[in-house]
Amino acid sequence: MAWHQISVITNENTAPKLADFFSHLGAVSVTYMDAEDEPVYEPAIGETKIWSHTEVIALYEMDADPALIKSQVFIRFEKDGLQNWRDEHIEDQEWERAWMEYYKPMKFADKLWVCPTDQEQIEDGTVCLTLDPGLAFGTGTHPTTALCLEWLASHDLNDKTVIDYGCGSGILAVAAILLGAKIAHAVDIDEQALTATRDNALKNNVQDKINCYLPEQFAPIQADLVLANILAKPLIDLSEQICALLVSGGQLVLSGILHEQADSVMAAYRNHITFNPPVQQEDWIRLDGIKH
Repeated sequence: MAWHQISVITNENTAPKLADFFSHLGAVSVTYMDAEDEPVYEPAIGETKIWSHTEVIALYEMDADPALIKSQVFIRFEKDGLQNWRDEHIEDQEWERAWMEYYKPMKFADKLWVCPTDQEQIEDGTVCLTLDPGLAFGTGTHPTTALCLEWLASHDLNDKTVIDYGCGSGILAVAAILLGAKIAHAVDIDEQALTATRDNALKNNVQDKINCYLPEQFAPIQADLVLANILAKPLIDLSEQICALLVSGGQLVLSGILHEQADSVMAAYRNHITFNPPVQQEDWIRLDGIKH
């Protein structure tokens, strides 16, 4: 099946209105893209941030009339500076298979492989985590996850109790078990993330060692290692709660932090944690340390 894909660039104030209008005109989906490679940092609670120059992309079925859509949009948004109007035909495809062309086996600290299905790596002295792209965050390709995987593969996890706080796909919890941890508790606010974690645990035959919880279901325990790959603001807001999950001498690994946010995050934890020097990959920072 083919589709009409209509895209246009506008400003951050007009983009949400234009997206709504595309939907009103029958778009089956509307998405935003950055038109200028401009970073968007984490929003406040309840706030949705988009780029100052945003490409709004609408997908229509083939019986739609792009010329009519264009005329209605330009009448409605005559004064709002729409630019680079494009109308393309795109062919349907198996999107998961297309993504898999770009998702290849990755190796961390010469000890941990993360591989898509049917590309597993068997190598002496390593373990292999099988993971396919899905709806929950965390495949190892993003620096925030890669930094955590590198830490896990570089440390002795034998017989450790682990908490993965904000587990996403469960990749960190599964990796910890494969690397020798005794048990992992995976916590996330999103039921979809917990479903992905259970599926990935089953795929890697560690389902009996990973427990999944919504935050309100999780009775706090103290673990040897706490991993939290989320964002700077929730990491700061939850600092006391996260520190309380660690035994004395326990290890803490924090990620999802932009380099300019590192000092603020460390300040929120310094009463409890002695940090090692930050580790940076691209614009992202990993913090790790030990509870006093």
